[in-house]
Amino acid sequence: MKVYTKTGDEGLTSLVGGARVPKNDVRVEAYGTVDELISFIGLLRAQPVTLAQDEALLHIEQDLMTVAAHLANGGSNKKLPELTDERIRFLETNIDAMSAGLPPLRAFVLPAPPAAAALCHVARSVCRRAERAATTVNQQTAVPTNVMVYLNRLSDYLFTLSRQVTVDANRKEEFWLS
Repeated sequence: MKVYTKTGDEGLTSLVGGARVPKNDVRVEAYGTVDELISFIGLLRAQPVTLAQDEALLHIEQDLMTVAAHLANGGSNKKLPELTDERIRFLETNIDAMSAGLPPLRAFVLPAPPAAAALCHVARSVCRRAERAATTVNQQTAVPTNVMVYLNRLSDYLFTLSRQVTVDANRKEEFWLS
């Protein structure tokens, strides 16, 4: 099978279910941003992170593939994997566990070394963009509630992970106006 299909040469692509839409359709923008987020999380996994962090990030990549599938659904009745409440609790549990060992926040944290922490911030900001794009889709066509909740919680997870990675590397957090 060839990688190129030539079906998108005129600026159209297919959604789940086969509907053809312009490549700048809000759904394509949303799942494309999630795809970008998955790539940044893959780059984050390539940094020095703990085995537990790497495993969590792998699960997050898999969850994000499910998020992308739901955002790419053009009204198809095709059965898509469900993004369960358990996946949201997974993020919340990890946020709570990391937060318990972190110093209290005293100002806005700036993205800074180590590289893994800075990449967490890049991924967090891309996640927020994905959330905004998903909100636009949701205003036009209902997106499963857990997709919206997951993206919101994931940005909190990535922020907290940036702080944890900084502490693990024995680095000081850098703050705005501190």
